[in-house]
Amino acid sequence: MSLLPAGRRNGFAHGGPPAAVTEDRLSGAGGTAPAPDRPGPPPTGRTGERGADAGGSRPHEAPGRGAGRGTPRERLRAWAELLRVSALFSVPGDALAGAAAVGRRPGRGTALAIGASLCLYEAGMALNDWADRDEDAIDRPHRPIPSGRISPAAALGAAGVLTAAGLALAARAGRPALTVATGLAATVWAYDLHLKHTKAGPAAMAAARSLDLLLGATATADVAVPGTGTPGGGGLSDNVAGVTAAATAAAVPTPGTLTASLPALPAALVLGAHTYGVTAVSRHEAQGGSTGVPLAVLATTTALAAAVLGGGERSSRATDRNAVPQPGGTPGQDLFGQDLFGRGIPGRGILGRGLPGRATDPLRLLVIGLTGAYLRTAGPPLLHAALNPSPPLTQRAVGGGIRAMIPLQAALAARAGSPVTGLAVMGLVPLARSLARKVSLT
Repeated sequence: MSLLPAGRRNGFAHGGPPAAVTEDRLSGAGGTAPAPDRPGPPPTGRTGERGADAGGSRPHEAPGRGAGRGTPRERLRAWAELLRVSALFSVPGDALAGAAAVGRRPGRGTALAIGASLCLYEAGMALNDWADRDEDAIDRPHRPIPSGRISPAAALGAAGVLTAAGLALAARAGRPALTVATGLAATVWAYDLHLKHTKAGPAAMAAARSLDLLLGATATADVAVPGTGTPGGGGLSDNVAGVTAAATAAAVPTPGTLTASLPALPAALVLGAHTYGVTAVSRHEAQGGSTGVPLAVLATTTALAAAVLGGGERSSRATDRNAVPQPGGTPGQDLFGQDLFGRGIPGRGILGRGLPGRATDPLRLLVIGLTGAYLRTAGPPLLHAALNPSPPLTQRAVGGGIRAMIPLQAALAARAGSPVTGLAVMGLVPLARSLARKVSLT
């Protein structure tokens, strides 16, 4: 879902219409891609448009008129705008980070979770524009539905079909995954149809992102006997923090139960907190004027980065002991291997344990680098919006929040001891950058 102005927020990934485009080395567009939500000069022809076909050449056509007309390329462009396809690359990292959090290598279950997440994400996009079609007819007549390029019935039908497809894919990953996906779908529909207009909007958006990560964890967290495969595609772990298949089998609950995803809950809370902050900023992007909210979200972003980097150096013995949740002990230690906020347990942080090894440990350096990329992407736009709370800079801060999702997901995966997964997630950045130049994030 995009995080858009009040009445214009959808799905469970987010962003706002950008202002001026400047080069951003991480995302490829300083703020976002060219924004269809900010009408520009009329197109000059097929060679005079920037990554767009003539889909925007009828920006003020009455709703319903011309729906489904135009060349196949124009219709494809309209659907790409409606579904915000350039923001899709912020979704797979949820499931991959969830898989890493339960100490498993991505497999068939993870792939099914990613497919389900993508379908539910796109359902939220289509449903948002359907729900806001009357507002868009006044404020954004160039959007696909009010411009007549896509009919309201087609958008609502697409939302329904995509939701059903997402639930079907989750069901293939098992009943627990279907349970989580059902909660995610309900959150998406509740947000788009009602909650985005209320104070509960940011919390609903945060819940959707957290559930998306837990969906990946649930679909992946199947126990494997060493040397064998698993029905859910769990396979052997790529965790390098001292987790063995036998240790994982002893610590992870029996497959088929929702408790199998509980070790991923701290990472889900971190991702949800980031989402909450970006959604809160997005509620001011149309009019601007808020200095306190960007400052508060900047402080939250810094605290989340500190949580990812939290914890001191651990010995190899401590690594082996703390790599997976240990049975016994206090309830908090059962779930996360420690008190959630590390109270009374030196060298550990919110994510359950300190970073592995010495200061020169490659995994530690990777986590530091990925966390730095997260701060670099989200922090400066928030600071600029706080210093000058104009709509363009506030919109850029929201766009930075979307792009920061990917390095945050990568840092969480690496932090869990899965550097390969973390690097794979970070590899989505150039793909997202390439598509964002053609279709706006929002």
